[in-house]
Amino acid sequence: LETGAGFPFAINNSTGWIVVASELDREAVDFYSFGVEAQDQGSPPMASSASVSVTILDVNDNSPEFTQREYGARLNEDAAVGTSVLTVSAVDRDANSVITYQISNGNTRNRFSITSQSGGGLISLALPLDYKLERQYLLTIAASDGTRQDTAQVVINVTDANTHRPVFQSSHYTVNINEDRPVGTTVVVISATDEDTGENARITYLMEDSIPQFRIAADTGAVTTQMELDYEDQVSYTLAITARDNGIPQKSDTTYLEILVSDVNDNAPQFLRDSYQGSIYEDVPAFTSVLQVSATDRDSGLNGRVFYTFQGGDDGDGDFIIESTSGIVRTLRRLDRENVPFYALRAFAVDKGVPAKRTPVEIQVTVLDVNDNPPVFERDEFDIFVEENSPIGLVVARITATDPDEGTNAQIMYQIVEGNIPEVFQLDIFSGELTALADLDYESKAEYVMVVQATSAPLVSRATVHVRLRDANDNSPQLKNFEILFNNYITNRSGSFPGGVIGRIPAHDPDVSDSLTYAFEQGNELNLVLLDPRSGDLRLSPALDNNRPLEAVMRVSVSDGVHSATAQCTLRVTVITDEMLSNSITLRLADMSQERFLSPLLSHFLEGVAAVLATPRHRVVLFNIQTDTDVGTARILNVSLSVLLPASRHGARFFSSEELQERLYLNRSLLAAISAQRVLPFDDNICLREPCENYMRCVSVLQFDSSAPFLASDTILFRPIHPVTGLRCRCPPGFTGDYCETEIDLCYSSPCGSNGRCRSREGGYTCECHEDFTGERCELSARGGRCAPGVCRNGGTCLNLLVGGFRCQCPPGHYEKPFCAMSTRSFPPRSFLTFRGLRQRFHFTLALTFATKERDGLLLYNGRFNEKHDFVALEIVGEQVQLTFSAGETTTTVSPFVPGGVSDGQWHRVQLHYYNK
Repeated sequence: LETGAGFPFAINNSTGWIVVASELDREAVDFYSFGVEAQDQGSPPMASSASVSVTILDVNDNSPEFTQREYGARLNEDAAVGTSVLTVSAVDRDANSVITYQISNGNTRNRFSITSQSGGGLISLALPLDYKLERQYLLTIAASDGTRQDTAQVVINVTDANTHRPVFQSSHYTVNINEDRPVGTTVVVISATDEDTGENARITYLMEDSIPQFRIAADTGAVTTQMELDYEDQVSYTLAITARDNGIPQKSDTTYLEILVSDVNDNAPQFLRDSYQGSIYEDVPAFTSVLQVSATDRDSGLNGRVFYTFQGGDDGDGDFIIESTSGIVRTLRRLDRENVPFYALRAFAVDKGVPAKRTPVEIQVTVLDVNDNPPVFERDEFDIFVEENSPIGLVVARITATDPDEGTNAQIMYQIVEGNIPEVFQLDIFSGELTALADLDYESKAEYVMVVQATSAPLVSRATVHVRLRDANDNSPQLKNFEILFNNYITNRSGSFPGGVIGRIPAHDPDVSDSLTYAFEQGNELNLVLLDPRSGDLRLSPALDNNRPLEAVMRVSVSDGVHSATAQCTLRVTVITDEMLSNSITLRLADMSQERFLSPLLSHFLEGVAAVLATPRHRVVLFNIQTDTDVGTARILNVSLSVLLPASRHGARFFSSEELQERLYLNRSLLAAISAQRVLPFDDNICLREPCENYMRCVSVLQFDSSAPFLASDTILFRPIHPVTGLRCRCPPGFTGDYCETEIDLCYSSPCGSNGRCRSREGGYTCECHEDFTGERCELSARGGRCAPGVCRNGGTCLNLLVGGFRCQCPPGHYEKPFCAMSTRSFPPRSFLTFRGLRQRFHFTLALTFATKERDGLLLYNGRFNEKHDFVALEIVGEQVQLTFSAGETTTTVSPFVPGGVSDGQWHRVQLHYYNK
């Protein structure tokens, strides 16, 4: 038998009897389970085991015990028979014990009875009570299990009869209290009335439920607060209040008190976070949302309605706004991280209570960088001075820029984008070091102007870099042969001779720091030219103020103190006369300056004019060069000249202005080809607007100013004579009257006689001679007259006949007899025939006969040399004759229709009559 200490069983080793070894107590242990082993005496010993379970059976060894030794109760004398007074209770530890209860003592007149019920003893009123006879009963109650028993005392006090109950005035009360009232505030006093007297009328108030916020005074019924109220936690309370009298039995009445808590603005708005952080890129447009703040207010109504504002806080100097209802923080204008990278804003949540409560919150806004700033150079232009002949590879400067952006947005790369062709310098892409890659020669190039670019992709910034070389005296002065062309216009006005500085010797030293000295070595022994040895300024000797032409050759030297150079100076004095000026014209050259014309184009121009006019170059006298100031920004040069007639010609010594104008105008392409200059049409003269009245003819009158200063180029000093244009009105031949208002028919005197027919024309007449008659007035007869100069035209030879009369021997070609006239010509493509221009202004008649198969062609053109105003053009356009003419600002086109057209190879006659009323 395997047992432990205090085990209540033992086994006999020999017989196997199990016996009780100590006292058993079922109420302590009611069941035992253990093992038993049997073993023999053999060798080796053999054994076997068995399990034994022992159940302890109950015996009545415990007495019942009341749960309390004394019970008390109060019973009103008018209690009804059968009224339960109280229940006593006893317990018995034995199993299956049945307890019975009885009143063993003190039951005077058997007023009470007891019955067993649910394990307890219920004491009930068996007979009516009488307060006057017995006011107290002391009952002894016995509890027995049939063998054993226990007793307890029950004291029952009999009370006087309580016939009225307390009564509240209302079954329901409602009161209001502000939530901010202090603890101990009386909410309301509840009172009830009882018609009894004495203790039966003394009322005690109590709350049926324990509500910690309130207490009620038991004596007065005053309901007071005993904790702070909070509308936000609970808005109302319902208290069940009982008024109980002190009668026996106690009577009571219950009413309900509803306490409504009124909200006051005792809660400030509360943000959902202690602070807010946000970020936004600096290039966002205005009114972009950054973040949203949110706050709540536990109050109700207007006290709990929240709006948001920066007022009284910090809105980033007006860079941000906050939406009052949503709490969204937005940008008010474009941000600039480079100016303000971070904002510490302060906003408020404000309720609408009175007074309003407000709560601040910190808002941190980080402005994120975008690449919105180009690199910025320290200045727009850099001046770098470098000694010429510096070694290759020399770092001449470091050019850098700054970028107010940050991070990768501020990385800058450098490059030369303009002005480095050929590649003379190199700019390091990262450091901005500018390095010379070639020899630097001041005389080859004194200054390099480059545009450097700093790039912070995609933004760029540029600056101009001037690399200026410092000169060293490593070059000789340079001096070319030059001419002084002095046009000496002799007038009656004194002071026209140029007495001051006319220019300077056109010497040049590539070394700008050198000081030059000048001298005449030979040829100026008569001091015709006066020279300042320091400045090189030239003056003409007053001895040249005469009417004699002159040409003198001199030698000039110039020195910088180390090197020297010599050249030939030619002085040419040309005497300009009024006859020369009155027979001059002014040509207009396009895209030309005075300096470029003088050197080197002057000689080409003179050769071109001489070639066009078939005269030697030295007969072309150019006396004025002047920039046209009436053409705005166009670079037009006016060149005035006159030309001597060839020696073989008789009469006037100079070409007339009209002849010069026509011949040079018609041969402009040849002149341009030889002179390498573009010759423009002649400018309108002052008579374009026809300022003269009636039939008067406007004649432009030139006057000349000889006070103009010399013009200078690198090889010529030129003294111009400026023309000043005026006008004069004259009554031309064929018109008369005090105001030239009457036209004369010059055929009235029959100037053509009987040998021809007189045709009147503006300012004259024309004789149409009969057969065999010729001459200006048809005065020569081929049958009876003799040869006269010019009678045979176009180079024909006049032969006198022995029998009288003469005949013309015409040169080979299509000349018509008898006087070698040519009234018919044929024109290959791109050819034309020129005549002197028609000068009539009031009326004329043109007639011509033509035959052609060309669909388009020009028959006749007459107009101004400016190719703009007052012209007549007779053309064939689309096989029809078309007339286009202008008498001023507008152009008119007339197109008569000829059935079948005029390009049929047949002869057609067209006549044009113009009459200006």
